[in-house]
Amino acid sequence: MTDPDITLLLRQASAGDRHSLDAVFTRLYPELRAIANHRLSHGERSLTPTSLVHEVWLRLGRHQDVSLHSRRHFLACAARAMRVIVVDHWRAAQASKRGGAEQHLTLDTGVPAGDQLSTDMLALDQALSALESLNPHQHQVVEMHYFGGVEFTELAQLFACNERTVRRDWQRARAFLLAQMADAVTPDGNH
Repeated sequence: MTDPDITLLLRQASAGDRHSLDAVFTRLYPELRAIANHRLSHGERSLTPTSLVHEVWLRLGRHQDVSLHSRRHFLACAARAMRVIVVDHWRAAQASKRGGAEQHLTLDTGVPAGDQLSTDMLALDQALSALESLNPHQHQVVEMHYFGGVEFTELAQLFACNERTVRRDWQRARAFLLAQMADAVTPDGNH
């Protein structure tokens, strides 16, 4: 389905047509499932790609005042929902373990780095919140690429810029996040 078709369906959904939002979800389901599969390949094991996509759909679909206006906006909202769902599941798992072994993930996706900083999901979530307040665009690049699995070429198309600009935004955002997470770790290795 082309972007104009998705945009038309999203406009109809914004006007209150629930069937149009269902049609968007149905048509983008394979893409959302691939994004969820990519997202879950980073270490989260309490969810399956199918359950993650369905939870995203429930979160996006439960809002009666849906105001998604483009494919980019839909994917950004889906990526954000995936992030929230994964963090919520991670927090629930950690709470049930009461300090048990933490799951770790890295920020080395897509950009090779010499030294990789591995950290827990909570530190990443806090660093992303700090980035969002400073640079919403870079935050969206990280959220859509890291949590949403959207490739740099597609991000360039979605943001109407060249791929080098998106990669530069990714690298700057990644450096900021790594610095924030390093600051969150005390000298003895605790958070």
